[in-house]
Amino acid sequence: MRDYLANEVRNIVLLGHSGAGKTSVVESCLYFTKVTDRFGRTVDGTSTLDYDQDEIKRGVSCYTGLAPIEWKNCKINFIDTPGYLDYEGEMEAGLSVGDSALIVVGAKDGVQSGTEKAWKNITKHKLPTIFFINKIDEDHASFEKTYNQLRDSFGKTVIPFEVPIMENGTVIGSVNVLRKKAWYYNDRENAKDVPEDMKDLVDDYYMQIAEAIAMTDDELMEKFFSGEEFDMHEVSKGLRIGVRNGEIRPVYCGSAIKQTGIERLMDLITEYFPSYAEKGRIKAENERGDIIDMETNENEAMSAQVFKTVVDPFVGRINYIKVLTGVLSADSTVYNANKEVSEKVNQIFVIRGKYQMAVGKLFTGDIGAVVKLQQTTTNDTLCTKEKVVKYEPVEFIKPMLGVAVWPKTKADEDKMSFGFAKICEEDPTCKLVKNTETNEQILYGVGDQHIDLVLSKLKSKYKVEVTTSEPTIQYRETIRGTALAEGKHKKQSGGAGQYGHVKIRFEPCDSEEMVFEEEVFGGAVPRQYFPAVEQGLRECMNSGVLAGYKVVGVKAILYDGSYHEVDSKEIAFKAAARLAYKDGMPKAKPIILEPIGKVEVIAPEEFTGTIIGDFNKRRGIIMGMEMVDEKDQKVSAEVPMAEMSKYATELRSMTSGRGSYVIEFDRYEPAPNNIAEKVIKQAQAKKEQN
Repeated sequence: MRDYLANEVRNIVLLGHSGAGKTSVVESCLYFTKVTDRFGRTVDGTSTLDYDQDEIKRGVSCYTGLAPIEWKNCKINFIDTPGYLDYEGEMEAGLSVGDSALIVVGAKDGVQSGTEKAWKNITKHKLPTIFFINKIDEDHASFEKTYNQLRDSFGKTVIPFEVPIMENGTVIGSVNVLRKKAWYYNDRENAKDVPEDMKDLVDDYYMQIAEAIAMTDDELMEKFFSGEEFDMHEVSKGLRIGVRNGEIRPVYCGSAIKQTGIERLMDLITEYFPSYAEKGRIKAENERGDIIDMETNENEAMSAQVFKTVVDPFVGRINYIKVLTGVLSADSTVYNANKEVSEKVNQIFVIRGKYQMAVGKLFTGDIGAVVKLQQTTTNDTLCTKEKVVKYEPVEFIKPMLGVAVWPKTKADEDKMSFGFAKICEEDPTCKLVKNTETNEQILYGVGDQHIDLVLSKLKSKYKVEVTTSEPTIQYRETIRGTALAEGKHKKQSGGAGQYGHVKIRFEPCDSEEMVFEEEVFGGAVPRQYFPAVEQGLRECMNSGVLAGYKVVGVKAILYDGSYHEVDSKEIAFKAAARLAYKDGMPKAKPIILEPIGKVEVIAPEEFTGTIIGDFNKRRGIIMGMEMVDEKDQKVSAEVPMAEMSKYATELRSMTSGRGSYVIEFDRYEPAPNNIAEKVIKQAQAKKEQN
């Protein structure tokens, strides 16, 4: 593969619903251009892109894959992203380096939640976009129905450039709307006239294209309204402008498996999609924190960003990068602006699925990988020491679904932390958090399939097996009343004795931690023993008298007691404080507090009623609603955290995958009696088991 400059590179991110055939489209392009000698399939393990064992087992893409293809003096970097919502982090990584988008839609299934998610992303990132209606050869497939769904869902910028020719329910060819010519699969070399029964339809679609082209330029608009035909030069000019600014979203069709529509799709990509060089300038932050412009060409100082990291047990760390400016050369030294360290680049690779091809240089706009950098991770910027810059990091989705993980054996325990650390380095949407209060390790992921994938990787890659359980909800205990308590510790065992005697008043307060005060008069308890009394009480507050949860909102006032000149010691007063705690807290009207979370759900307005009804079942309180765009509404609520443990999966089911949410802890509130009784019974049962 030869070197390609910025004006010859097209970075295309593939998006769409899981199962629409994104990977098949890329496999078809690889096969058509003779990069591979057979059409790869995920399910039988022959796919160039979906080569991981977990992908083969699941039959779907789980990771973002790269496939560079040379086509008509251009290099197309296909960035194949997973369509399944649990692997959204991989999709976000791919979106960050894509300059244009190809949204693949199944001709039978039409617009699905993954299609809508893709549209939101390309709108957010302002990417030029082509739709490819795939699988038009399948039973019950309908180009017209799917196209109408696309246009109804995403507006009049969606315009067909290719229409299938049907005969007895079978696709036998296609019509190119721009050229008004037909090609048949049994004679792909020679163009034919448009079939008579399709001429009106093709003319109608051509008028849609012409109208869209007219909107891109004042001269073209004037010519359009005067009734004049555009020549091919004007059509080409208008399309290039329209596709680049998002006013035209071409729709093509074909069958990846049957190799139909693939050649013209690649032609469209190279002809109408912008090269990376056309950006001209991009924003970066210099050492002083100022925003500066960097030119997207080979003459600018080198800068690149890491958008994905893979940790290979044999090769080590592999950093996937996009060169944003300048030229990255092998055997060079780069500066990591985020870690503020220099790194040695020994080898540079171009990645095609599981294959790595060594290259001497990567030019502006190109995508590749470097290996064995010591401290570089995802979102780091690599640059020159002479011109230090940083780029905005990729925004990854925050994982919300948590499970407690426990090593199966002692050997697993020793390796578990290491394995999870490497997996979390690879996957920014995966986090392992140690809860010091419950002594649980909580693994957070995007959804149940994501967590299953992480645990599968932990077993296959790092030979670690774990068991899972629901995380323990961190309830609290407090008191509502005031109580007087007394604790006396007296011990005589031949030698020196132990004596400590305290009287303590427990009362409610607003503090998260215990507040300790003393009101001792006349030296009934000497001042040097106050810290021991306080320490004894604080240790007790870690385990409440109802269910063993941490106690909050309590003021403990030492108001009286006694001591012995010889036998009194700090340990004795500490023990006396414990006795006073056991005596007084049950009398101070103890209650269970439950954690309350603030939740924000964003979903299409049609699901608002279902979401609100579901929150009511979860004992939630709706705090407000607002529209966030034309279709989506945000519902804000306060809900007990105990009711939200599996909400990630349940929300997806309620909204057909169209909803997302974030939740964060807000405060503690008294639990209802039935909930408190349940919590206390569970704690007692657990204590008996242990």
